[in-house]
Amino acid sequence: MNVAEAKSRIEQLTNEINRHNHLYYVLAEPAISDYQFDKLLEELIQLEKQYPELQKADSPSQRVGGMVTKEFETVPHRYPMLSLSNSYSEQEIVDFDKRVRKIIGDEVTYVCELKYDGVAISLLYEKGFLSRAVTRGDGSKGDDVTANVKTIRSIPLRLKGNYPESFEIRGEIFYPNESFRQLNASREADGLNLFANPRNAAAGTLKLQNSAQVARRKLDCWLYYMMGENLTFQTHYESLQQAREWGFKVSPNMAICANIHEIFEFIHDWDTARSQLPYDIDGIVIKVNSFHLQQELGFTAKSPRWAIAYKYKAEEANTRLLSVDFQVGRTGAVTPVANLEPVLLAGTTVKRATLHNADIIAQLDLHEKDTVVIEKGGEIIPKITSVLTELRLPSSKKVRFVENCPECRTPLERNEGEAAWYCPNQQACPPQIKGRIEHFISRKAMDIDSLGEGKIELLFDNHLIKNPADLYDLRYEDLFGLEKIIKATDGGNDRKVSFREKTSQNILKSLELSKEIPYERVLFALGIRFVGETVAKRLTEAFPSIDQLMQADHNALIGVNEIGERIADSVITFFQHPDNQLIISRLKAHGLQFEAKNTSTRISNSLEGKNIVVSGIFKKFSRDAAKEMIEQHGGKNTSSISAKTDYVLAGDQMGPAKREKAEKLGIPIIDEDAFLALIGG
Repeated sequence: MNVAEAKSRIEQLTNEINRHNHLYYVLAEPAISDYQFDKLLEELIQLEKQYPELQKADSPSQRVGGMVTKEFETVPHRYPMLSLSNSYSEQEIVDFDKRVRKIIGDEVTYVCELKYDGVAISLLYEKGFLSRAVTRGDGSKGDDVTANVKTIRSIPLRLKGNYPESFEIRGEIFYPNESFRQLNASREADGLNLFANPRNAAAGTLKLQNSAQVARRKLDCWLYYMMGENLTFQTHYESLQQAREWGFKVSPNMAICANIHEIFEFIHDWDTARSQLPYDIDGIVIKVNSFHLQQELGFTAKSPRWAIAYKYKAEEANTRLLSVDFQVGRTGAVTPVANLEPVLLAGTTVKRATLHNADIIAQLDLHEKDTVVIEKGGEIIPKITSVLTELRLPSSKKVRFVENCPECRTPLERNEGEAAWYCPNQQACPPQIKGRIEHFISRKAMDIDSLGEGKIELLFDNHLIKNPADLYDLRYEDLFGLEKIIKATDGGNDRKVSFREKTSQNILKSLELSKEIPYERVLFALGIRFVGETVAKRLTEAFPSIDQLMQADHNALIGVNEIGERIADSVITFFQHPDNQLIISRLKAHGLQFEAKNTSTRISNSLEGKNIVVSGIFKKFSRDAAKEMIEQHGGKNTSSISAKTDYVLAGDQMGPAKREKAEKLGIPIIDEDAFLALIGG
């Protein structure tokens, strides 16, 4: 394929992928399977790697991210990004309607829309292309998060149809509830703190420094207001219908209301129906429909006079605290969980609620048998928000956080700057041991089939396993015939766990197959605190064998993209422990993969024997693409600069410390054009 053919195919793939993105993420009408879509995107990415000069800023390949942003530039808003006035009172909505009619008369209609519980964003489009995405900030200026927003597939990078030369459209970036559940489950498996609610998770995700991480988080966005100098629309409703035609994701859940009665009908309908939505809303927004009347009504210093938000009260219920359990996770973190008298809340029966940590228990001043208020608003897991102290029994004793591990009785420890208390007895505390093994066999790690549903507990109780390496010593005769009744902890039915002939054979077969799992997933499976899937990938890219990683010092580790002080300290501590060293030695002996396999296709030997450090942000390719090109042309990626480094490939925002060290050692610093020349264009 020559350059002209590649250009034609890239344009064809771009149009096709953009169409399928719109069908899937905006219209919810997929026309092809996920596999077929992934193959199209994979072909586009490979072509752009082969011909980096053909990659455009609006290419669908930008959806996968790759740009690293150390600091987000603060930029002024063209138009102030004000907050809405909020009300929990229907009377205040009546008063709002009276004020509007007093100023502009009775010839007024409103648009009622859902109020999404997310992060406000302003998108600037110029000549049909997404030019900039800015957060609300203080209303007059916000942070430029364009690289991260480009990864959100429901936001178009290129518009279709007859659109204005330049305009802004504003909306709300949010976390769908199912994506949020998956995120917290993944963070829990990695030993990280959980996000309290989807809104906080969305805000945190938008400020991640690596856009590839943002892409994996599966954010979504509704757009709901358009602004510009030369817009021809007479009404807000008309502008949103047209925005939908240009490719924007605009909610179908809106209505034109002629009077206060229709407004309240909309509010009350959605108060009931909101629990069925796959994302969170916290109220209804009421806007004057006419743009001309909006201008006539104007603004206060903080909010528009032509719009108001009615906020729903979070769903609450009162119940009695029965007891508090203290659970130990695989990282040793001890989490308090309240056991409650069953109560109906938001359509489900709630028996347990999170208490998060010792500080929350102290803030609530929680006592035994207290009557508590539980809430299920933006949070997926119910939480206790307050205590009805006037109903407290005189004999009630204060609930105190445990001082010793509830499982192994080891005194708990608390790291400076962290809210959680930990059991330091990692090697002998049963829940930690079982939790680490369960993490090791999980689908995203070693993917060992047939070992879930209480079987790890059964093997542990029979003294057959106490660490992951023991799994590979299991024999058929160890497994067959084992059984145990697992007592239900939530009032459900007890269940029997047993190892039959087929189950035992499947486990041994799956263990054997797991020996082909690649190095990066094996590293993730080890359960090193703070080393999730992405961090494991970065570490294996920088240190292609476990031996290199085990010997890496603090400076070498923090020189790796996305690796900070906390992760580096955790990695070093893990590999310094003799028990962990023995486990790795045994896993090696069993044949697990502890070296990265070079899967890059060799194109030339132009960089043969050259050690190259990649640093900064690039315009013509991503950092990952640069590293792959280095390997494709015979070079070696290294994470830190030393006397053995041959080149530093530097983009924008190269770290000053790296630049200073390279200059001190006399190592050539080349830009992306010089690099492309080195490998033959």
